[in-house]
This record gives sequence, C-alpha cells and structure tokens, in this order.
Amino acid sequence: MNQVAVGMFIMTCVMLAGNALAIQPGKTVTWNTSNGKVVFDGKNHADAKVKCLECHSKIFKMKKGSTEMKMADLHAGKFCGKCHNGTRAFDTKDKDNCEICHKK
Repeated sequence: MNQVAVGMFIMTCVMLAGNALAIQPGKTVTWNTSNGKVVFDGKNHADAKVKCLECHSKIFKMKKGSTEMKMADLHAGKFCGKCHNGTRAFDTKDKDNCEICHKK
C-alpha cells in the first residue's frame, strides 16, 4: 500500500474509534453532583443539530472523567456554558432551567 492509503486507513480507524466512545443519540450519560444527578442526553443534542465534534474534543476531552466542571465555569461560558448561554441554547444562569439537567 502506498503512504496515502495507509494514512487514510489510520484516519478512518481513529474516527470510528472516537464515535464508539461518544454518547450516541438515544443514549444518556449520568453523573452525580452536589446539585443532583446531571443527565446528558445525546438525542436532545442531535435533535438540536449539534454535531459531536462541535464539543469533542474542542471543549471536552474524549476521556471519561477528564473534565471537572463547576457551575461557575458554565456561567463563565466554559464547557456546556459555551452554548448554554441564552443565545444558542437555554441559559445556565437562569434558575428556572436547573431541572433540565439536574435531576433530584
């Protein structure tokens, strides 16, 4: 095989492996916080036309547990707050929106 074909093969394998690790539409990931359980729903984001690569790995690393978020980070426009700012998606600063992500 020539170098171009080998490079394309490797790139394809890396892309498929990344997709295997992502939360696919219809799946959720849940983690516990001091403000209740947070549930990330892949379907909600897919329905909103958000592509996985918009957040991974530009905003979030592709390793489970590699990101520790605080609400102050979100309010400052980091992590989920990059989009959840009241312009592109609901605002994390609005207390009426807490239960969208935080389940008691």
